[in-house]
Amino acid sequence: EKGYETGEHAPGLKLGGCGAYKAAHHIIKTHAKVWHSYNNTWRSEQQGMVGISLTSGWGEPVDPHSQTDRDAAERYIQFHLGWFANPIYRGDYPEIMKNYVGRKSAQQGLGTSRLPTFSVQEKTYIKGTSDFLGIGHFTTRYVLQKSFPFLQVSSYHTDRDLAELVDPKWPAPGPKWLYSVPWGFRRLLNFIKTQYGNPLIYVTENGVSEKVQCTQLCDEWRIEYLKGYINEILKALNDGVNVKGYTAWSLLDKFEWNKGFSERFGFYHIDFKNKNKPRYPKASADYYKKIISANGFPNQREVMS
Repeated sequence: EKGYETGEHAPGLKLGGCGAYKAAHHIIKTHAKVWHSYNNTWRSEQQGMVGISLTSGWGEPVDPHSQTDRDAAERYIQFHLGWFANPIYRGDYPEIMKNYVGRKSAQQGLGTSRLPTFSVQEKTYIKGTSDFLGIGHFTTRYVLQKSFPFLQVSSYHTDRDLAELVDPKWPAPGPKWLYSVPWGFRRLLNFIKTQYGNPLIYVTENGVSEKVQCTQLCDEWRIEYLKGYINEILKALNDGVNVKGYTAWSLLDKFEWNKGFSERFGFYHIDFKNKNKPRYPKASADYYKKIISANGFPNQREVMS
């Protein structure tokens, strides 16, 4: 969407209303081709696994008792995660996506939907092409119904007919989009379990960047974020979700999309101005070290000898 619709990211194309859907369509088909290639050629010899990693927020209805809010939250997750996961796990785009994009395309006088279609053969070929699901997750939004008149320029965002809100009480330690909402992660993981047949899950990205550069390396907000989110994964495991591994995002400060080096997600601070790029551990590095050595939260009562 940022590469082919808004043009914020490379390759910087602004193909409103169509570009993101076309790009995703190719990604899903090529993913399936790679999976089959591995499955047919290498699996018997190597016993490896091929999956896909999808990044998704969680959408919570503003009013859980309102059907329109619940429907809007469902659209949020289906237009995010379901867009890619539904074809791979269930054989086609989510019905809600097909309905909404199809209807809006018709209102615009287009003969066919801006959302491409898979042939029967393609659906069969794509379904089941993932040995595990990688999940990147950072934040949550409250969601409510918001209608966009079809006279507007069509886009992936207006197709969904929803508005995203945040709770001002949520901690916002990082950039303006990244609020710390740990409970959303457990709900997302349970959604995956029920929607896609409890697949094997690896958390491939989860973390927070800093708004202000912390020269003392005292990133206690990152520690709180990690504690909250990892604790919700633990609850999801108790719910029966099949989470097998966790990767924090990220080990080092690095080049972050169109934000360059200004957005720092690392456990290690990098001095980019120094030609040797020295690395300094932040407080979170020490905290995370304790978690991985204990393979869980360390026992608070245990005295380190």
